[in-house]
Amino acid sequence: MKSRKSRIFLVNRTSHHLCQLSPTSPRMRGANVLVVDMLGFVDCHCHISARDFDKDIEEVIDSSKQVGLLALLAVAEHAGEFEKIIELSQRFPGFIFPCLGVHPVQDVSPEQQRGPVSRLVDLDAALPIIEKYKDHLVAIGEVGLDFTPRYVSNDTDKESQRQVLVRQAQIAKELDLPLNVHSRSAGRPTIHLLKEQGVEKALLHAFDGKPSVAMEGVKAGYFFSIPPSIVRSEQKQKLVKQLPLENICLETDSPALGPEKQVRNEPKNICISAEYISKIKGVSLQTVMEVTTQNALRLFPKLKSAIRP
Repeated sequence: MKSRKSRIFLVNRTSHHLCQLSPTSPRMRGANVLVVDMLGFVDCHCHISARDFDKDIEEVIDSSKQVGLLALLAVAEHAGEFEKIIELSQRFPGFIFPCLGVHPVQDVSPEQQRGPVSRLVDLDAALPIIEKYKDHLVAIGEVGLDFTPRYVSNDTDKESQRQVLVRQAQIAKELDLPLNVHSRSAGRPTIHLLKEQGVEKALLHAFDGKPSVAMEGVKAGYFFSIPPSIVRSEQKQKLVKQLPLENICLETDSPALGPEKQVRNEPKNICISAEYISKIKGVSLQTVMEVTTQNALRLFPKLKSAIRP
């Protein structure tokens, strides 16, 4: 086992930023400092393959490591970005871990003459690539249901999404992998479908449903990841208050769901999620860090090869 090193962090109570500092930094004088014996953070849901990061990916990764990020799970939305995610995982081995899957909402061009709802045909291009890289994957994702009215207008659309999710749940079971799940405006239907399919390991990212519905997922053994947008979301704050810490993981969903609207989110903001959770739960930042990282290791066991507590 690797020995755990103490690191020093400065918590900015107004901006919610957590910054790793050198003990000799002049900013240490009179500052509110937390000295923690820690493992580090895991970003369980991140779109690091997004074009938003093409120009400064190295800087983005470096800055995230500076705040204690140990690993991030790169999720996909469609087959077109699978190879890029695999390439990034090879470029940053032991730090970026790939998850491949088909999102319930797809980007479609006018020429395709179809709505954005995922269909089984969207899996045609995805399945061969998933099969090719199955030994490298830590999860199947991003998959799920999205019943937001602007995307779903009828029961046929909902059933189409269900079929795609069911198939990917089957694939995950065949490969013995967890699911990284999207459930916008469909919390209860998503949890019910996962339970019906016998899914035992699942992460529900940025869950937007009622805490009472989330507790159904807790009873099924599922985990819920919390993004930095919690600082501006009363719903997320209520969710964290209700959820057991033992079922909470961290995420950024970068480049989306940052602490500020219309501003690119980055993996380094993982510490914002952690600090806000510590405030709500009334526990130390160290406790949040250690418990959420252990939760991530339980849910995504392939991370253990890179993260040794």
